[in-house]
Amino acid sequence: MSLCLFCDQPFTGDLDMRRLLLPGKSKTSCLCPSCRQQFAQIGPAFCPQCGRQQDSGEICQDCQKWRRIYQGNFLHNQAVYCYNQAFHDLMVRYKRYGDYLLCQVLQELAAPAVQKLAADYYVPVPTSPEHRKKRGYDTVWEIFTPLLPLTPLLAKKAGAGAQGEKGKKARMQAKQNFFLNPEFRGTITGKIILLDDIYTTGRTLYHARDAIETAFPKCQVESFSISR
Repeated sequence: MSLCLFCDQPFTGDLDMRRLLLPGKSKTSCLCPSCRQQFAQIGPAFCPQCGRQQDSGEICQDCQKWRRIYQGNFLHNQAVYCYNQAFHDLMVRYKRYGDYLLCQVLQELAAPAVQKLAADYYVPVPTSPEHRKKRGYDTVWEIFTPLLPLTPLLAKKAGAGAQGEKGKKARMQAKQNFFLNPEFRGTITGKIILLDDIYTTGRTLYHARDAIETAFPKCQVESFSISR
């Protein structure tokens, strides 16, 4: 018997041959089947640039704006889940109310896609100093740290505010608030994948990409978000 971390109800997990033969090698799900079904994966049609689900495989309007702003130097983002009500509720509890255990749910949702990523460096988008102090942890770092070897390349300015608390217009007009982590030493070349929990307008990830490209112009930067 297991306890679902999303609905707090006990459930019996499905038995499979791998779990019977190698019980120490198979991790029990932290989501009951009913809750697991509430998280909808993106597809079959989506924007090839940001991963947003839509009716066609054409570039979405948001990404067309980014292409004009950056004159074709767009950021390719891979996303896995639609930002529906279930994902919204999950993130409110995890980030706003500081329910730390829910990072296990996000890890379970992200793990299959994360295992297929290939890059030289995996860089989590950092939270602001004030939010990290308030929660006691960095939300994105805690999701991905058991899944990938992370490089703390970026830091975030204090007082920038959370993107999730802003409207679309305010998000788009937000100023650059990322900078190279002063604790990082060395030169980076090769492919970098930025890691985030949610891609909303793309402003956060583009700012993070800009900060990296300014410091390391020879890098190739892409991004991965659990939800879009």
